[in-house]
Amino acid sequence: MALANLPAKHSILLLGDSVSASYGMKQNQGWVHLLNEQLTTQKSAYKITNASISGETTTGGLARLPGILAKEKVDHLVIELGGNDGLRGYSPKKIKNNLLQMIKLAQDKNIPITLYQIKITPNYGPRYNKMFEQVFMDVAAETNSNLLPFFVEPLITDPSLMQEDGIHPSIKAQPIIAEFVANQFQQIMAK
Repeated sequence: MALANLPAKHSILLLGDSVSASYGMKQNQGWVHLLNEQLTTQKSAYKITNASISGETTTGGLARLPGILAKEKVDHLVIELGGNDGLRGYSPKKIKNNLLQMIKLAQDKNIPITLYQIKITPNYGPRYNKMFEQVFMDVAAETNSNLLPFFVEPLITDPSLMQEDGIHPSIKAQPIIAEFVANQFQQIMAK
């Protein structure tokens, strides 16, 4: 994990939900905290500002983002939202519109965007899931944003890496996520 040796401090704003907000554990056990510790140890030019909230939807993220952008120095926006929208059966059109508006807010300030390809449980059937997953691909293509595979997906087949709810990664999974995300970010920041 080497986001190191870059000239000045760069702030990555992470706008996410419970998966990034250390749900079911202390903040200092979550992947974002672990990754920031590693970045500090490496004297990296990057620091992640975690604006993730458990239960957050794209509607909530859109409502909060203008205030965050007005107060924080943001060099890169990472959006990890949509899972709660999908679990509540929100319209893919609404999710897409919210994501597009968030990205426009950042692009208006010349902030590059990375979007996570969120996946949800198959509760609503294959038709909804396909439309839901297509939203992220379409938004990334339409806005020329980076699209990353969802970091939870490789973990869900190992019950020891998931909490009992089967949705949230366990404490044991957090260092794995931190390493995975560091590698993803390394590729994006090198562009």
